Amino acid sequence: MVIVSKQNPTVRELSSLKEKKGRRERGTFLVEGGKMVAECAACGMEIVRLAVRADYAGETFGFPIVTLGDDAFSAVSDEKTPQGVVAEVKIPQNAVAAPRGKCLLLDGVADPANVGAIIRTAAAAGYREIYLADCADPYSPKAVRSSMSGVFYAKLMRGTREELLAALEGVPVIAADMGGENVFSFVPPEKFCLAIGNEGNGLTETVRARADFTVSIPMESCTESLNAAVSAGILMYILKMNKEK
Repeated sequence: MVIVSKQNPTVRELSSLKEKKGRRERGTFLVEGGKMVAECAACGMEIVRLAVRADYAGETFGFPIVTLGDDAFSAVSDEKTPQGVVAEVKIPQNAVAAPRGKCLLLDGVADPANVGAIIRTAAAAGYREIYLADCADPYSPKAVRSSMSGVFYAKLMRGTREELLAALEGVPVIAADMGGENVFSFVPPEKFCLAIGNEGNGLTETVRARADFTVSIPMESCTESLNAAVSAGILMYILKMNKEK
């Protein structure tokens, strides 16, 4: 059966996942596009069902399928040029716990594209545990898309700053701040947490007060600052390389 109406309960259920309220109520999020859905399936994420456009001819991996007409699929999709397949996926429920290795603390990062891009780089650089305090939802369509599957591989833990910092007790925190020492000459401890602040306001006083070290990226005088995701990526790799020297 092909569902054609945007008002169909299943379509409305799926389209609600584009909003934070819908994701919170259902405990699921959307993954869109053939490549992303394939990676989601391959890494063992819990896929509830697939919504496919009537003309979709790609892999469905044996999951339950809902077939939608063009208008109904457009109501579910968040892409400008949809590929014809969307997965509804269970949001992992990770309890806040102490990290096993180097990790990240995102302190009020507000742009979902930045959150997703940071998760993408963190997964690539081996920062598999990420703590999020008052950040954009990492499971929003924009963040998931920007993470380019990184969201499937990183352990994301959300909580208050107090909860997250308690889990980081005994772990050196390295704050990213323009007033810090040059990161290129900084040698990090064996285990550490890199803290990245809000795009406009930087780190909160709560996190700043907890920091054991503060590092910065040297820049030419004509540049005031870097994008949060770009800064995070540079710092992750430099700290990783400096630690391995």
